Amino acid sequence: MQKKVVIIGSGFSSLSAASYLAKAGFEVALYEKNKTVGGRARQLTKQGFTFDIGPSWYWMPDIFERFFNDFGKSTADYYELDKLSPAYKIFFSDDVITIGDSMDKICTEFERIEAGSSQYLRKFIAKAQENYDIAINKIVYRPGLSPFELVTKDTALRVDQFFKTISGQVRKQFKNPKLIATLEFPVLFLGAKPSKTPSFYSFMNFADFGLGTWHPKGGMYKIIEGMKSLAEELGVDIHTGHAVEKILVEKGRATGIMVDNKTIAADFILSGADYHHSETLLDPEYRQYSEDYWNAKTFAPSSLLFYVGFNKKLKDIEHHNLFFDTDFERHAEEIYDDPKWPTEPLFYVNFPSVTDKSMAPEGHETGFFLVPIAPDLEDTPALRQQYFDVIIKRLEERTKQKVENNIIFKESFCVNDFKEQYNSYKGNAYGMANTLLQTAFLRPGLKSKKVKDLYFTGQLTVPGPGVPPSLISGKLVSELIEQKK
Repeated sequence: MQKKVVIIGSGFSSLSAASYLAKAGFEVALYEKNKTVGGRARQLTKQGFTFDIGPSWYWMPDIFERFFNDFGKSTADYYELDKLSPAYKIFFSDDVITIGDSMDKICTEFERIEAGSSQYLRKFIAKAQENYDIAINKIVYRPGLSPFELVTKDTALRVDQFFKTISGQVRKQFKNPKLIATLEFPVLFLGAKPSKTPSFYSFMNFADFGLGTWHPKGGMYKIIEGMKSLAEELGVDIHTGHAVEKILVEKGRATGIMVDNKTIAADFILSGADYHHSETLLDPEYRQYSEDYWNAKTFAPSSLLFYVGFNKKLKDIEHHNLFFDTDFERHAEEIYDDPKWPTEPLFYVNFPSVTDKSMAPEGHETGFFLVPIAPDLEDTPALRQQYFDVIIKRLEERTKQKVENNIIFKESFCVNDFKEQYNSYKGNAYGMANTLLQTAFLRPGLKSKKVKDLYFTGQLTVPGPGVPPSLISGKLVSELIEQKK
């Protein structure tokens, strides 16, 4: 008899786990509350414009390739990848830094800003590459069950890097604030301040400068479509538009779920939905973590997002654009230390139609704007409009062009939407931050300590936030379930 796994949610980690479990011989059924799969990685199409609603950066191409290779496939079987050149632009108040598609180009740009900095950069990235190799090959593919998973010959030699910070390491070697901001930016993907992120995580800088920034033609949702196709090829039964109401437990063992007031029996339950929400589907005595536990944790930011259609091509922009023309430190403090709406926000804009004509009608531009904010802030239409006016004005000033009158439409997404559409704890956008005390075995576990045959996956558990870690999380939890087969 085939054993059955029911999976809650259909984000990257859930689709990853579904495929691995189906390949291992399980009967797999997946239930998603929204009408389309993808979790936070959904798509908006409107008037010929295509927007990725969630993740928009394609880093660590090796992780995606490894995922599809595990099934005898490659990314090319499902989507076409382009390496972006340049990778992205960073707008400062008095200058623009362009990050090229090779170390030589990036070193030339660093030298333009600070003479002699390129030699430090090459050493920094060489060390970051060593850390990347250790992280990817020896740490992140471990399930976070024990502190001893982190103890290897390589990590023992680098133990100091878990107690020093990215910020300290960068500032020791680079003095120019623009270069410091450029090197500290990638760890924001891990959801914490650079001053709170272990310096070992410099491997993100290698992911950035060493491996480059890529774009799946048609947008990031092409990955989700590819993963959905793979899962269905393997026999996964996917149900969209069905919210799970309860995880059923009998005698300390998960036995099924309630959906639409019906019981769906299973041998194993795996939730890729928000971890905090997943535990609210259990009776209180079966929850591992209290409200105080969750409230004390450092969460990655939420986001104020805008999806904007422009009726003309914009000038002096790239596919990815970072606007660091205000105080980086102050904005970080207003996310993590003294949570409030930012005084002068940094923001990010993705114009995928710059490199991919399929993302907008001819002669038009697709714009995705993101302002990182603290989770659980007040979220009103007036606040959204106030911040939209601020960032559009800054875009116009920094790129020396008028664009506001060229907006055909705009849609927004913020804290309330993250809570309502994704059951996201405090409306966070990226899960739980990867600080020292929230790394590996110190994160919420893949396996319930209170309920047998109940498992979890996704960015609040191991290995952490981001798309590549979510793919890995699905693999790790599938291996734990396979051991019980």
